[in-house]
Formats: sequence, structure tokens, C-alpha cells
Amino acid sequence: MPGKQMTVEEYYDVLETYSTRRGLIFNPDDEIVMPLLKGLLANKSRYGHASCPCRLACGEREKDQDVICPCVYADPDLREYGKCYCELYVSQDYLDEKIDRTLHVPERRPAEKMCW
Repeated sequence: MPGKQMTVEEYYDVLETYSTRRGLIFNPDDEIVMPLLKGLLANKSRYGHASCPCRLACGEREKDQDVICPCVYADPDLREYGKCYCELYVSQDYLDEKIDRTLHVPERRPAEKMCW
């Protein structure tokens, strides 16, 4: 029998703990974070893994490995733009407004990994 689906609030707590251990900072804007968490939970339910809701997942863990949250592109995005592609995670410089928040984070995922 499958386990009970986590609520967005429960998932927030789990990810916040994990993220803090990993040195990541959640975006403080709940209007951005909560829909992303809903998308992560939907993908987790749909595919069995929490792939980025801002990207089209293949539905196979091996093919989606690079976009399972936090994706492999998050660290370089945070260093360069102060936020990850979907803006779930931000840097301290972003919070301190030392980085232009209007900068667009480009897609780093190579075309050959895209699932069309």
C-alpha cells in the first residue's frame, strides 16, 4: 500500500532541512516557493522522483538524474546569477541585493538531455 502523500508544508520542512545541510538557501518568497514545491511533489508522485517542475522530465530516473532537485545546474546558477533556474534556491548575495535580481538564468541543460 503506497504511503500517504506529503503536504506541501511537510515537504517544505524536509527540503529546508536537507537544503540547509547542503548549504542552500530557500527563496524567501513563498509565492515562488510553494508552487514549485507543489510541482516537485507532483513530479515525485508521477515519476517517483522530484524532478524540477520548470523542465520537462523524461519520467525515467536515469534520464532525469541531472534535473532531480536540487539539480546539477543549481550550484553554477547560484554562483553566477544568485538563484537557480527555477528560483527555488538563492544565494546570500541575492538576499543582500548584491546581485541584479532581474537577471535571467539561462537553461544549462544540454539539448541532448532534453526530453521532447
